[in-house]
Amino acid sequence: MSRISTDQVKHVAHLARLAITEEEAVTFTEQLDKIISFAELLNELDTENVEPTSHVLDMKNVMREDKAEKGLPQKEVLKNAPEHQDGYIKVPSIIE
Repeated sequence: MSRISTDQVKHVAHLARLAITEEEAVTFTEQLDKIISFAELLNELDTENVEPTSHVLDMKNVMREDKAEKGLPQKEVLKNAPEHQDGYIKVPSIIE
C-alpha cells in the first residue's frame, strides 16, 4: 500500500508552483513512497536511553574569540568610497 498518493504529489507540486506531467507525478509518487518507507525504518530503532541532541556531532563553539581590534584608518576607508563628506561616506538619500 502506498503511503502517498499521486493526488497528494500533484497537490504539493501545485503549492510549490511546479508544473509536472502525469508521468512525473507517478514517478515522484513511487520515489517519495520509498523515502517514506526508509524513514519509517527509524521507528523500529530502540531510542529509549538516547538523549536528544541538536547536532549529530559533539560540537563546541568553534568561533574565534570576540575581541576589539583597531580598524582601518579613516583616510584609507574614504579613498574607496565613491563620495564622502566631512569624514563620512556619502550615500543616496532614501528618506525624503
